[in-house]
Formats: sequence, C-alpha cells, structure tokens
Amino acid sequence: MIQIKPIVRERIPELVRYVMGFRKELFPMIDHSKLPRDLAHFEAAYVEDENAAFLIATDLSDTIVGTIGMRTYDHRFKHLNYEGRLTTEVQKLYVEPSLRKVGLGTCLFSALKEEAAHKGIETLYLHTHPFLAGAQEFWAKQGFELICQDETPVYRTIHMELQLPKFERLGKIIFDKGQEPVQV
Repeated sequence: MIQIKPIVRERIPELVRYVMGFRKELFPMIDHSKLPRDLAHFEAAYVEDENAAFLIATDLSDTIVGTIGMRTYDHRFKHLNYEGRLTTEVQKLYVEPSLRKVGLGTCLFSALKEEAAHKGIETLYLHTHPFLAGAQEFWAKQGFELICQDETPVYRTIHMELQLPKFERLGKIIFDKGQEPVQV
C-alpha cells in the first residue's frame, strides 16, 4: 500500500537526502558538493510559495518511495515565454527502482496535477534530457507536448508543457468554463 501526501516540514531533511541520492545517480556529471538552490531553500521554494507543492509517496513503513514537486516557473530559460500565464515547473519526479513501471509515477503526477488545478495553475512546464531513459515518453503519456529541444552538448534539454483547463473557483463549486458545475 502506497500513500501519496504533501511533505511536512519535519521530513524536509529526509526528503533532501532522498532527492540528492537520485540526483547523484542520474546526473553524475554535475557538482554535488552544494545543494541546488531549491533544495537549500526548500520551504521558500515549495512551502511558502502559494503556487508550489511537493508530494511524497510512502510505503507501509512510512518510508519515502517517490517524490514530485512543482514551483513557480523562474524564467531561467530565456527562449521560453510564459509571461502572462500562471506557470509552474514540475520537478523531481523520482520513484524507487523496484516500484517503477507499476504506475506510481503516474499516480504522483496525477496528484500533483490535481493540486495545480486547485491552485488555478494554467500551464505546467518541465524539462528533461535524452539520457534519462523513457522520460520524454513518460511525460508525453501524461499529456505533455514538446516545445523544443536545445542542441547544447551533453544535456540536449527537452522542454515540454501541459495546458490545464481554466477553472473559476466560486465558493465550493468549481466551474469548468463551458461545462456543468462540479461540486468539491
């Protein structure tokens, strides 16, 4: 039995160690002596930002077996234009190797997408790389579309996005424009 839930402050150090373990394995070519900015300032990036979220999957012993997060897109890729759209970047989808290919990644993303919809996010953006086996195909199955691919050496970054339906929140009823109201 796997449970997907938001990260709690007390577990942030454990989560950072978990994520850094995956980063070291997947990206051996980068310097791991310093924490990436979002992990070093985790609460500012994923807790205090009203458009951000970070979810963990835990097993029966409450051990972290998967992660996924989103945070407000920071416009660091100058050739992408998300001005005027509420855009978050999907990050750090990691799943234990023994639990891959059983749908946990899809479940984590579905839960994150639901969080994004509740927050009124318009666009989910992400980037991946060709050397991450199956990543582009996985995200395409989740509905992401290719925007472009950079031709930089080593990384050849693949940029993808998913447009979310526009919702208007009115009390406890959500209206999907052009459809019947849905009670929440």
